[in-house]
Amino acid sequence: MRWKSGRRSTNVEDRRGGRASMGRGSKVGLGTILLVLVLSFFTGQNPLSLLQQIDSQSPSTQVPNTASAGQDEAADFVSVVLGYTEDTWDTIFSSQGARYVQPKLVLYEDAVQSACGYNTAATGPFYCPGDQKMYLDLSFLRELQRMGASGDFAVAYVIAHEVGHHIQTILGTEQQVRQAQRRAGRGVQSNQLSVRMELQADCYAGVWTHHTERMQQVLDKGDVEEGLAAAAAVGDDRLQKMAGQRIQPEAFTHGTSQQRMEWFRRGLETGRMDNCDTFSN
Repeated sequence: MRWKSGRRSTNVEDRRGGRASMGRGSKVGLGTILLVLVLSFFTGQNPLSLLQQIDSQSPSTQVPNTASAGQDEAADFVSVVLGYTEDTWDTIFSSQGARYVQPKLVLYEDAVQSACGYNTAATGPFYCPGDQKMYLDLSFLRELQRMGASGDFAVAYVIAHEVGHHIQTILGTEQQVRQAQRRAGRGVQSNQLSVRMELQADCYAGVWTHHTERMQQVLDKGDVEEGLAAAAAVGDDRLQKMAGQRIQPEAFTHGTSQQRMEWFRRGLETGRMDNCDTFSN
């Protein structure tokens, strides 16, 4: 992928290198903890609640970055890809008479607090509609290679997929699906709605690829294959196999490898968002 001359996004929030970080990226010091314990003793309040109150009143700070050179290059690449998504979706939304609200991308290590709760790196990359931010531990890039999805465009696909979830949030799709899932309760029907959400995000990643290539000519030979391999690598059926489990379609939440490749390819070939209606197909 041709990226080194690309624009770096200003919407990357780097929280790497921090310990005991709270929701807004602030670092909890020993003095703060002692103060909280004293206040808790005299007021009878829960220490954790007091910590959260203090954090919510603190200015947002960026945790110092102590990443290795290799991770810094990866972070630079992620910033450029995010910039490409901003430029492309700005153009697509503008052509439809709408305004694209850009999400932020949070880089973290090991664990992170978001509006969607506390998550570890084992969760993998995720998007939180509550704060409209994407979260990525760069160690996932090594995991992606281990799963058979190598190459820089495999990473670009992952980011574009998470941006696809942001598109669903600002269009209202995410809220409608969550309401339908609450009505359905836990079970196969709720899982199927989740699958359709994920496949639509794959399709939107394909739409982004289509238009970004037309606008910026970023693709190298083999990049599309890297994206398809990444989509296949994170199919529910393949992940269940890798975990030594039997294939359980009723437990799928993201779709099969074949489905994920097909919807990414559909968006890529047509470049049309209205061809990404996974809920009617």
